[in-house]
Amino acid sequence: MESLKNKPHVVVLGGNFAGLGSAQKIRQYAKEAVDITVVDRKDFLLFVPNIPADVFENRDPALHQRMELRAVLADDDIKFIQADVQGIDVEAKSIDILPTERPGAAKQTLRYDYLVVALGNRLAFDEIEGFAEFGDSVTDLYLGEKLRQKLHFGGYKGGPIAIGSARFSQGDGAVGLAPYPGGSIPMALAACEGPPVELMMAAATYLKETQQGDPSKITVFTPAELIAEDAGVTVVNQLLGLATKMGFNYLNNTQNIKRLTADGIEFTDGRSVAAELKIVFPNWKAHPFMRGLPISDSEGFVITDLLMRNPKYPTVFAAGDAAAVTMPKLGAIGHQECEIVGRQIAKDVGMMSAEHADQPLQPIVYCLGDMGGGKAFYIRSNTWFGGDTAVLKMGHVPYMLKMQYRTLFMQLKGKVPGWGLNLAEMAVEHHLPS
Repeated sequence: MESLKNKPHVVVLGGNFAGLGSAQKIRQYAKEAVDITVVDRKDFLLFVPNIPADVFENRDPALHQRMELRAVLADDDIKFIQADVQGIDVEAKSIDILPTERPGAAKQTLRYDYLVVALGNRLAFDEIEGFAEFGDSVTDLYLGEKLRQKLHFGGYKGGPIAIGSARFSQGDGAVGLAPYPGGSIPMALAACEGPPVELMMAAATYLKETQQGDPSKITVFTPAELIAEDAGVTVVNQLLGLATKMGFNYLNNTQNIKRLTADGIEFTDGRSVAAELKIVFPNWKAHPFMRGLPISDSEGFVITDLLMRNPKYPTVFAAGDAAAVTMPKLGAIGHQECEIVGRQIAKDVGMMSAEHADQPLQPIVYCLGDMGGGKAFYIRSNTWFGGDTAVLKMGHVPYMLKMQYRTLFMQLKGKVPGWGLNLAEMAVEHHLPS
């Protein structure tokens, strides 16, 4: 399948937040100077952040947390191909794809002038012994609905709950980058631990509302020294102080999940925890075909500079979880990267000046986590990367913002205005006590 020859052809691999966001930003800034094609194995966007709220508030996430991609992309004259990516040849500037609309498709070749890798990652549940039989999670519609059925229709009998992460295999692709003066992109033992913190709070509210117990029935665990370490020591210490007062149990330095059993979770450090309900987050791994590519790091994540461009292949970009620089694997950082990718390609095709385009990534952890009961926590922090901002707020306003962001995203087909974050900061940080 040959690209059109009259304009540079931009191929975006992936159609979830980072893929859709990159494609839309490229169109916004490069305008009609490029042709854009998005490739994804599914033809809808999965709104993962709000699955936990649906689960604990007894709504089927499949009915709320997906947005069809074809019409959304067509509005911006962006082509869409539903296919699995099989391989990338950066020397030939080609991609092998396998259409997934029907079984038995023949492999096709797609050529590009610019490539944006926004494929996300592979969630390695299959590497956790016992997960299929004994585990739960909220990372997709199937697992979310499975847990909802268990919580609200008799499967859960009121026993102990364990929530936490397997160890993350981070590559070396961001070593040496300094997003803030004297800072770095640190190495982490968990890919993203906002969700476990969110779930422990929501689970406590669920136990209280269903009269099945209190936070002392919940253990939250992490392979790291501190859970949610990317939020920075100041914020994490506040969270842990609150969790201790509420009665949660906390296990750190577990190293990794060894296996799940009917009775609980065993860790590779030799400890174990009893649990009827085991809600876990796996290792986030690069897709197998990404390993060994000249654009990839030691674990298969795409190497970029802070302008999201691969230093050896300057027409290759990455955004979202597929990029080595994205730590933690967090949507808010991916959103920042999409903006950069759009500006960089617009600069390359003569539609934006270097002055406006060359604004490097300065990652900020933005996190809105459901706590149940119509409340949420709000985190805005960059201290993990060498910055000086660390804010934690809790209450009804962050919950309202979390729910309204999803509504706005769907209504505007992904094009949430940039002033939204500034409005959120004003609403939360200036109207809620510390």
